[in-house]
Amino acid sequence: MRIIGGNLKGRRINPPANLQARPTTDMAKESLFNILNNMIDFEEVSVLDMFAGTGSISLEFVSRGCHKVVAIEKSSINHSFIKKAIQELKVDCINLIKGDTFKFVETTGEKWDLIFADPPYDLKELPTIPDIVFERNLLKEDGIFILEHPKNYSFETHPRFSEHRNYGHVNFTFFK
Repeated sequence: MRIIGGNLKGRRINPPANLQARPTTDMAKESLFNILNNMIDFEEVSVLDMFAGTGSISLEFVSRGCHKVVAIEKSSINHSFIKKAIQELKVDCINLIKGDTFKFVETTGEKWDLIFADPPYDLKELPTIPDIVFERNLLKEDGIFILEHPKNYSFETHPRFSEHRNYGHVNFTFFK
């Protein structure tokens, strides 16, 4: 995997074979960040990456100038890999937390400008994640929540739905 933009552009992170994650494709990641480039000022936003996986989304945000990224990862293997990548890239603005995202959002008092969630596609709670984000009041005013999900989910009837984008097997739904 490579970082596709910003000051770390072109740097590679090589996950081990036993990594328990499905990385967002480079094409989908590039399209997502092109959209975000027109929506936000990366240097001014705080980001919560709810299911950090490989850490590539968190690293893309930092590469583009985000100074505050909180990344939650439950898997020990994934957490160790992300921690190693952060150290190798000399990134100091990712707060990497090993733990359960759902427990974290129950207890946090923080709000973010942007929340990104790329949960395991077979996660039974996946359809409830938008409701959890808004019920827990996790976004700042005018904040954006982005959910990556498989094609068999549609969130167009959700009251906070903004738009949907599809890139092959990757679907992003934006909520505001």
